[in-house]
Amino acid sequence: MPYADLPLDHPAARDEPPVEPDGFDVFWSETLRTAREAGRAPELRPVRDSPLTTLDTYDVRFSGWGGHPVAAWLVLPSQAEEPLPTVITYLGYSGGRGLVTDHLLYASAGYAQLVVDSRGQGHDTPDPHPDTGPHWVHGYMTRGIEDPHAHYYRRLVTDCVLAVDAARSIPHVDPHRIVVQGASQGGGLALAVAGLSSGIAGALPDVPFMCHIRRGAETATEGPYTEIVDYLRRHAPHAAERAFTTLAHFDGVHFARRATAPALFSAGLMDPICPPSTVLAAYRNYAGEKEMKEWPFADHAGGRGATAVEHLRWLRLRGLAPTER
Repeated sequence: MPYADLPLDHPAARDEPPVEPDGFDVFWSETLRTAREAGRAPELRPVRDSPLTTLDTYDVRFSGWGGHPVAAWLVLPSQAEEPLPTVITYLGYSGGRGLVTDHLLYASAGYAQLVVDSRGQGHDTPDPHPDTGPHWVHGYMTRGIEDPHAHYYRRLVTDCVLAVDAARSIPHVDPHRIVVQGASQGGGLALAVAGLSSGIAGALPDVPFMCHIRRGAETATEGPYTEIVDYLRRHAPHAAERAFTTLAHFDGVHFARRATAPALFSAGLMDPICPPSTVLAAYRNYAGEKEMKEWPFADHAGGRGATAVEHLRWLRLRGLAPTER
């Protein structure tokens, strides 16, 4: 696969960052305040028929945007006796939390892991909010694209921030050692949470989506950024500025400027879905201490299995590893 974008060290890849919309901080403070007012305590139910013998698993429901129940899995080492460092995982585009057996890495390494379902994308968390205004029929990028208050990602990002609130109230979780993690859409959501939720201990955004969204729409050769292109080409070629102003409220570059937790980024330099220059834009603007792991011949899969090794190494070096049992 050839380079889908310019290499990260190419001068032309160093675009100016996207323009931040007016009232960005007010938009998010009001969104989160309203959502928290509608919240309830999370509910945990042990998974009684789990085939896992060395891990404890729980089916979780917590309050997200509008007080809507959001599903999650909590996975942790069996009979853990103290609050654990916890990885909160956000998921890739068009995928739900799946089966609990899909999420064994971090608990096997001694962490608690909270895997957050994506509303409307998986089977366990519906999105009861109706679509508003015209949008491209496929995917989520253009749902509510005429108004940031109505956009799908306002609801999803809010769910992900409130997952941190919920985790801090769970006895198994050490509230001072919470790390947010995800790849692709999940990486973009991890960046958003790192910028909106105080007290995060670390962030692991891999090949993050929703960063420098306009450049992504201009350079990505595969979806989901192409949904924006299809919408503007077919339905609203005159509405580009309005659309990108809406989407700027969910751009990882702006969240990165507000994030202070240490972060380990990754980028696939042949990524046709999240071009590396979009990832670089968020990385360059990230306010906290940061590292970048580049995978020179990788597509959107990044480092594949080697990514997990990098994560566990980085967490241990940061003093975020569990106490050995």
